[in-house]
Amino acid sequence: MLLPSKKDLKTALEVFAVFQWALSVFVIATTVILVNLYLVVFTSYWPVTVLILTWLAFDWKTPERGGRRFTCVRQWCLWRHYCNYFPLKLLKTQDISPSHNYILVCHPHGVLSHSWFGHFSTETSGFSKVFPGITPYMLTLGAFFWVPFLREYVMATGTCSVSQSSMDFLLTHKGTGNMLVVVVGGLAECRYSLPGSYTLVLKNRSGFVRMALRHGVALIPVYAFGETDLYDQHIFTPGGFVNRFQKWFQRMVHIYPCAFYGRGFIKNSWGLLPYAHPVTTIVGEPLPVPKIENPSQETVAKYHALYIDALRKLFDQHKTKFGISETQELVIV
Repeated sequence: MLLPSKKDLKTALEVFAVFQWALSVFVIATTVILVNLYLVVFTSYWPVTVLILTWLAFDWKTPERGGRRFTCVRQWCLWRHYCNYFPLKLLKTQDISPSHNYILVCHPHGVLSHSWFGHFSTETSGFSKVFPGITPYMLTLGAFFWVPFLREYVMATGTCSVSQSSMDFLLTHKGTGNMLVVVVGGLAECRYSLPGSYTLVLKNRSGFVRMALRHGVALIPVYAFGETDLYDQHIFTPGGFVNRFQKWFQRMVHIYPCAFYGRGFIKNSWGLLPYAHPVTTIVGEPLPVPKIENPSQETVAKYHALYIDALRKLFDQHKTKFGISETQELVIV
């Protein structure tokens, strides 16, 4: 009998780690919804659903009040295999003092934000060693916290809601040494997430700057080199039916339904797994921001422009190390 080698087992564990995280959101949400519908419609156990919904209502604000992280979940050995799949690497340009709070602004979003989850929602990429004394709070859409059990899984990794009230709470009620991690391009940036693309949705995204000004916390630009290389996309004919639907859908819900694909479970096949390409995340220098409780639009625009300049500088300083042409520039839309 032929037994799998250590390399084969390692590869299998890495593939499972990535696949389960991408699939778990869909599986948990679908299972919870279908099971509760079954209990209500076809059985006499509807009080179970009532209890679950009662708990959800009672606990509704928790994702906006610091969440409910569990260190043991963040340290699962599964996440080590997740980070090794690509692999993911986190580098800093300078030390960050735990005596202050920060807003870490991440670019690009990518299709599924693999690097941001690996670095800031788990401990296995070395975050605590790279930034001792700093507590990261990955911020995401509130919709992830609407489904029972899924919300617990998401919060266990230290993830919170990206709402204004959530950010206000984290910056005023949790002391210092807190790092709010936001991916400002959001799902609208998915349309630009394909190999060789360096386009960011940022021109009209200034809410993070206003929040930084209100609390007087520094902004830290971050760029993940390789994040957009993890998937390909099928580009539909401009002006065609599918392309028009994509644009209409984006206008309605601010989500671009891109037709992405990667590799399959076997070599030289295609599927929904990301390509095993290295992703290196560079954390830039903090951009100091004054505390202005009610900043004017002009002030917000000023610091938004300063932030974009700092981000361009970070990209230009490191791009050639990752095979990007010296003449390539970031495109801000």
